[in-house]
Amino acid sequence: MSDVRVIARLDIKSENVIKGIHLEGLRVVGKPGELAHKYYSEGVDELLFMDVVASLYERNSILPIVQDAARDIFVPMTVGGGIRTLDDIKAVLRSGADKVAINTAATNRPEFLTEAAETFGSQCIVLSVEAIKRGQGHWEVMTDNGREKTGRNVIEWISEAESRGIGEVLITSVDTEGTENGFDIDLIQSVARATTVPVIACGGAGTADHIAEVIEATKVSALACASILHYNKCDLATIKRRLRDLGCAVRP
Repeated sequence: MSDVRVIARLDIKSENVIKGIHLEGLRVVGKPGELAHKYYSEGVDELLFMDVVASLYERNSILPIVQDAARDIFVPMTVGGGIRTLDDIKAVLRSGADKVAINTAATNRPEFLTEAAETFGSQCIVLSVEAIKRGQGHWEVMTDNGREKTGRNVIEWISEAESRGIGEVLITSVDTEGTENGFDIDLIQSVARATTVPVIACGGAGTADHIAEVIEATKVSALACASILHYNKCDLATIKRRLRDLGCAVRP
């Protein structure tokens, strides 16, 4: 099997890391700096910071958190939430992030993805997709942390976004997110077949078996984990050991 990255996802609200189920019922689970350093010391491959209320309140207050982390954390960092303009992207990258994740602004104006990729390079533009199942083989794109419907078909939207120059897709299943009952394998398989860019699977990991299942069934390049790490269901060493057992190349 190919390389697989393990990413710790930190959903940020104000000065706290929060976690919910189906992107709702959010509860505080820790402080961003403390958790970021913990996962870095344990060998995480990347960090994903998502401001979950930035689009709702049309502001972004996550930059100081990113700047603090960038001082002594040396793995790639992706930042999402409230990315609406090229200036927003520039500010995030200057704060120390390597990539930006864009959702709401792209669905409102798809041309933004083209402009972002042409200005900053595809390698740092991640399309963030929050998907909810609407029928067999059909998922709708949601925005604003799963609060708003778009009417867009997930697979069609990802195909369009790839043509606009994105470098990666973060696919989060609203149906499985926070449940710790496993990934939406059908969704992830469909997304992986629909695009040639790397796919990050997110939503549902509760055990090492869930991680093994999605790796064996799909061709994802990375796994974004939250509850499984925040609630100490499984540590990074165990996750990576399981991936190595499957023949995946993982960083120690």
